[in-house]
Amino acid sequence: MAKSRSSPTLTIAAGALDWTGVRTQRVTYEPSATIFAQGSPATSVMYLENGAVRLSVLSHAGKEAVVAVLDANHFFGEGCLAGQTLRMATATAMAPSTILAVEKSEMVRQLHARPAFADCFLAHMLTRNIRIEEDLIDQLFNYSEKRLARTLLLLARYGEPEASHRALPKVSQEVLAEMVGTTRSRVNFFMNKFRKLGFIDYNGTLKINNSLLSVVLRD
Repeated sequence: MAKSRSSPTLTIAAGALDWTGVRTQRVTYEPSATIFAQGSPATSVMYLENGAVRLSVLSHAGKEAVVAVLDANHFFGEGCLAGQTLRMATATAMAPSTILAVEKSEMVRQLHARPAFADCFLAHMLTRNIRIEEDLIDQLFNYSEKRLARTLLLLARYGEPEASHRALPKVSQEVLAEMVGTTRSRVNFFMNKFRKLGFIDYNGTLKINNSLLSVVLRD
């Protein structure tokens, strides 16, 4: 069950984002808890302070697709700022997670009043847009083994100094299959292959080595 308390003043050094003066609601969620559901009213923007969150979409036929797995220092639910009245996806905690919820009107006010805050949010949106374009290209032109390798590297935040052997949030092979657009059996096959080649380590926790990049770069 979610636990909530007010957080009127908060500075998050990890994200270089100053929340001083921003009216927020700080909420903690246990694993598997629903943060918001597809089709529910979209009235606030969320910021993931710590933990991991899965965003998934359910089709009219009942088929679920995972569209993103987020870790700390990411915004989500920002569609309300662009006129979305209902949530387009379901957000689910994958680990103990702390969320900052900012009501739409407060977020709009802060974006207009504080250029530095607006710059941080704009940088997030531009990064998200680039990621969506790259995901589309990946889905259109790359085979499933390369798509899986890229997904694992992105989840491990490849390129960041501390991420050379980074442990991933707990992600099942079913979720990875939905993210990559393939079957669980194919994901299992490639994960075993990656482990034998030393690209990943698994001993209760999945760790991604930067050497996995060779799969993405291979023609």
